[in-house]
Amino acid sequence: MTTNSPDASKKIAAGLCGIFLGSFGVHKFILGYTTEGLIMLLVTFLTCGLGGIVMSIIGIIEGIIYLTMSDEQFVNTYVLNKKGWL
Repeated sequence: MTTNSPDASKKIAAGLCGIFLGSFGVHKFILGYTTEGLIMLLVTFLTCGLGGIVMSIIGIIEGIIYLTMSDEQFVNTYVLNKKGWL
């Protein structure tokens, strides 16, 4: 895939959402990982926000990982190979 592919454009959106909205799993939904997104969302709500602290940390880490990868590496790892977690 080229770096101009539409899938590579998800990198910035997913990265920023991971950093700022990580506890709600928004970055997972952007990448098409519905199950992982629901897990993050439910953990946050069902623990009255206490689990959201852990989910936020995971989101920040994943957001930084997304933004620091090359477009080609991002597409290969998260779009083609569907790596759901870290």
